[in-house]
Amino acid sequence: MSGDCLFCRIASGDQPASIVYENDDVVAFEDINPQAPTHLLIIPRDHLESINDLSEDHTDLAGRIITACKEIAESMGFAADGYRVVINCGSDGGQVVPHLHAHLLAGRGLSWPPG
Repeated sequence: MSGDCLFCRIASGDQPASIVYENDDVVAFEDINPQAPTHLLIIPRDHLESINDLSEDHTDLAGRIITACKEIAESMGFAADGYRVVINCGSDGGQVVPHLHAHLLAGRGLSWPPG
């Protein structure tokens, strides 16, 4: 955990957020700048700056992030209609906060290509 990281502070409970899901490994909360009717961020509790920091040791954690997305979609009732999971990496990839996170978007038709 990094004390100067916004998402680490959210994960630890030191920074308020609209948390919708959490377990021992991940926390999911509402994005403050939503791009869809449902726009959640799913973060690992452990600080990893981006997907580039993942190693073989993080295989289970990466799976838990994706599994959390599926569980949230089911519990919030939009799994059957569809949703998008996006992980941005680095500034050219659109990553704004340097803490690994997945965006879970739902509630409207999502066109392709994005961006």
